[in-house]
Amino acid sequence: MNLSRLLQDAPQNLPILQGTFGLERESLRINQNHRVAQTAHPLVFGSRNFHPFIQTDYSEPQLELITPIASSTKEALRILGAITDVASRSISKDEYLWPLSMPPQVTEDEIQIAALDNPYEYQYRVGLGQRYGKLLQSMSGIHYNFELGKELIQQLFQLSGYDNLVAFKNDLYLKLAQNFLHYRWFLTYLYGATPLAEEGFLKDAPEFPVRSLRNSQYGYVNSDDVAISFASLEQYVTDLETTVQSGKLSAEKEFYSAVRLRGSKHNRDYLTQGIRYLEFRSFDLNPFEALAISQETLDTVHLFLLSLLWMEELTDVDKCLEKATALNNRIALSHPLEHLPAEATVQKILVAMRSIVTQFQLEDYYMTLVDKAEQAVLHPEQTIGGQLVQHIQKNSLEAFGQQQGQAFHDYAWTAPYALKGYENMELSTQMVLFDAIQMGIQLEILDENDQFLKLWHGNHVEYVKNGNMTSKDNYVVPLAMANKTVTKKILDKAGFPVPAGSEFGNKTEALRYYGRIAQKAIVVKPKSTNFGLGISIFQEPASLEDYEKALDIAFAEDSNVLVEEFIAGTEYRFFVLDGKCKAVLLRVAANVVGDGTHTIRELVAIKNQNPLRGRDHRSPLEIIQLGDIELLMLEQQGYTPESILPEGVKADLRGNSNISTGGDSIDVTEQMDDSFKQLAADMATAMGAWVCGVDLIIPDTTVPSTKEIPACTCIELNFNPSMYMHTYCHEGPGQIITKKILMKLFPEM
Repeated sequence: MNLSRLLQDAPQNLPILQGTFGLERESLRINQNHRVAQTAHPLVFGSRNFHPFIQTDYSEPQLELITPIASSTKEALRILGAITDVASRSISKDEYLWPLSMPPQVTEDEIQIAALDNPYEYQYRVGLGQRYGKLLQSMSGIHYNFELGKELIQQLFQLSGYDNLVAFKNDLYLKLAQNFLHYRWFLTYLYGATPLAEEGFLKDAPEFPVRSLRNSQYGYVNSDDVAISFASLEQYVTDLETTVQSGKLSAEKEFYSAVRLRGSKHNRDYLTQGIRYLEFRSFDLNPFEALAISQETLDTVHLFLLSLLWMEELTDVDKCLEKATALNNRIALSHPLEHLPAEATVQKILVAMRSIVTQFQLEDYYMTLVDKAEQAVLHPEQTIGGQLVQHIQKNSLEAFGQQQGQAFHDYAWTAPYALKGYENMELSTQMVLFDAIQMGIQLEILDENDQFLKLWHGNHVEYVKNGNMTSKDNYVVPLAMANKTVTKKILDKAGFPVPAGSEFGNKTEALRYYGRIAQKAIVVKPKSTNFGLGISIFQEPASLEDYEKALDIAFAEDSNVLVEEFIAGTEYRFFVLDGKCKAVLLRVAANVVGDGTHTIRELVAIKNQNPLRGRDHRSPLEIIQLGDIELLMLEQQGYTPESILPEGVKADLRGNSNISTGGDSIDVTEQMDDSFKQLAADMATAMGAWVCGVDLIIPDTTVPSTKEIPACTCIELNFNPSMYMHTYCHEGPGQIITKKILMKLFPEM
């Protein structure tokens, strides 16, 4: 059946936008002297033999960032942003990623072939250098992988009259590939961004800036004697095999077509197994975008690809494509501010794109994309090349590349505790995602709101919730730790020191208890709580009125409340993983220090301006509040929010030192005596916890502690303990925790 009217005759509710997408971005690492880096591929990325996200392309400094399959262009760009963020913050701090497709000034000797373990892959690159020259291989681009959605394919198949799905898919993808090659000059015009080569790169460079050297005869093109027909899939496969057998190509993948058939290792397999998706390779890096391509470009190209299926099939395919190649070369080598030539039938493309939007009732956004593309046709200065040519200085773009590359690098290091694009997720989960990408562990976000991840390497699958809740912990253990009474009984039975106290199920009983603690320092807290919610601490005996307020605060968080003796000393958080203490943190309760000028309320506002402070565990430190607990704490010290503190005088805003309630974090892992670390680990083991936060009150850290003669008291065990506060500290070096979790989950890595 003729495929030309397949979309025209399809129903309006056809899932036309359904598809899967993937991006592959190449970029050179540049050193502090703005030359191509001579350092090896960073060891922090682990083995290149299996890394799914970060590879090296031709040369050792040429990173290739690869996204997993995404169900939308938005998702693909988002994960590319995360991988780029990881790459930018994992390479040496004095290196950055070059934002242009054409390299800065570079010599053949500076292009070190990637030192791959696979001898074939290494020799393949050696052969490319000998055939084309190593300089050519230093050009970088971005590849756009596209697969039509399964439901879309199935519905089109049912409309097509075909009786063989493989044959239908092959014909559909072949039509798409043919029309892409026929009309790719449109993308060269819009997105070409290689106007020149730096001095010494080309022997016969054009005398004036052009649109895209990389997409012209100067770019990735095979020798003239390599002729591969796209007239039919059978001819395409046969021509490739013949060319490889003759030695004109060393492998099928050396065929530098602007579009590649994808889904099988060997092209002949497409005849029986079918083409699965197409790889479009004609995109220069957009140096105005930190990710080298924009969301608008991705969506415009998606619409363009669909319009290629709308348009008629080619007749006399090879002759048409020969003319199209010449036209693309002419447009690629024209000045960036020159209009399209008359033979570039751009209106045919724009009409097809508008027809897709109208036929399938797409949202206005897509018609806006067509309008913008049309405006760029009328005004070449709006194209990427038209904008880039304004930045050429003395026939060079090096200064612009250095400026943009450094700016993007600096952006990557803003809020380095967060993963770009995933800032709305809980911070510890962001850190797990960062480390998983860096290590090369495959990942999928199963539920973003619930912080639920699927991680895998090969056939090994692990599920992780909230950063460290995994299959390694028995289900009942977190439940036990959430119950403060149960926790105390288990630890007490095991012989560990815990504070004395009582539990109350209603306020009346708790008030009746006041007579027994009226002259004591106490802590009032919910039976089941986390993040320090609902806790009031009285280091001096509390009045009945204040005690009642504390009960109200605690009962607001839980139906049962604990009233315990206050243990004098300093509180420390010990992070225990698999029976070993990995980090120790001193947490200083929320506070402000007076300057003799500002009120306490103003001091809180000033302290909250710290960029490390945020809300909902998305930053290493939390915003300090002035709620009921803080007001009660101030009242006990004789202050109100409008009080002006003398210079150097500290006002505590919380009795509990949780970072989640505005506290400050100080890493003391190296200073803490090992006896306390061991005791904390033993407590977690007694609880049966694989991951655990152990809160110890220690009067004097210089006095060693044992189970038999404890020099501390355990006030709480925490399931799902926060990890980011151990890494990004208010003071101290910080400890890497999330990567240790992943290494325990995936010891084979």
